Amino acid sequence: MLETTGVKKLLTTVPVRKPLAQDFVRVRLELQYHETLALLELKDDRETFVADLSAVPELQGECYFATLYTAISRTGVLFLWPVKAPTPDGRSNVWNTSAATAAQHAMRGWIRVKSNMSLGAYEIFEAEGSIPDPIWPELSFDAILRIAFKDRVVRNLDHPVVKRLRGG
Repeated sequence: MLETTGVKKLLTTVPVRKPLAQDFVRVRLELQYHETLALLELKDDRETFVADLSAVPELQGECYFATLYTAISRTGVLFLWPVKAPTPDGRSNVWNTSAATAAQHAMRGWIRVKSNMSLGAYEIFEAEGSIPDPIWPELSFDAILRIAFKDRVVRNLDHPVVKRLRGG
């Protein structure tokens, strides 16, 4: 009933996470909807920050590079899926490689991703039924990034996360 009265749902939260094991997901195909960025993870707080290394090169040793893919679950939850990129010397591990492969598959169809400890990699499961294509929000990748990271972009040494890392 409410939908017929001209109500528009606002996107105010975009999680930064891997797909949930039981969710079918898709990844936005267009190149402008994924980007490799420097990320800084506070494991204790389960928080991820974007670091602008051109402005704060001192953080290089604290960061890793990951491609953030714009993804959506079958239930319509938009999220950014971080997939670690190979290191500057080209090294990668099977977990990261299999996650990147899963993201590529998700650009073409609905998939589920599940970790398999015995295999040491993610397994990819394609949907067998015919699931309609997702309805993507009409937002640019930059707008999605702003919603996802809000105040978690480190652009200077005065950022609270830098002070915390330095014991301040």
